[in-house]
Amino acid sequence: MDTSSFVVVSTDVLPDIFPKVLEVKRMLACGEEKSSASACKKVGISRSAFYKYRECVFAYEEKLTQKLVSYYALLKDEPGVLSSILSEFHKQGANIITVNQNMPIDGAAAVNITVRLFGDASGAYELKNILSSMDGVVDVKFISGE
Repeated sequence: MDTSSFVVVSTDVLPDIFPKVLEVKRMLACGEEKSSASACKKVGISRSAFYKYRECVFAYEEKLTQKLVSYYALLKDEPGVLSSILSEFHKQGANIITVNQNMPIDGAAAVNITVRLFGDASGAYELKNILSSMDGVVDVKFISGE
């Protein structure tokens, strides 16, 4: 039986190892370092310490403050429609995670777009309304959101 739980703790009161593990994870994810050995050496921890804690330590932003929202859109098969949709996501501060577009049928193509939003839930609905009113957009629906 798994009895683990999560807590939010300021890094000011944690041993130095935990922020260093987070820094190694960030460096590897961003491609700043190619191997865990070089990243660990750069921040000053052992690889064994990194491997011991890497699956247990997460930055607060990664787990609790962002939400993923998936949209389904039916777009006219016209040049620039998908590009304008993606530009609007960028303009609204959304981070695009995935874009899956189907082949156009009868002049329209289905697109699934998953984005990471920052802020309150109303932003997801406002963004849906903005997208729905754009030229070339036939329909926009939520698929899912967390």
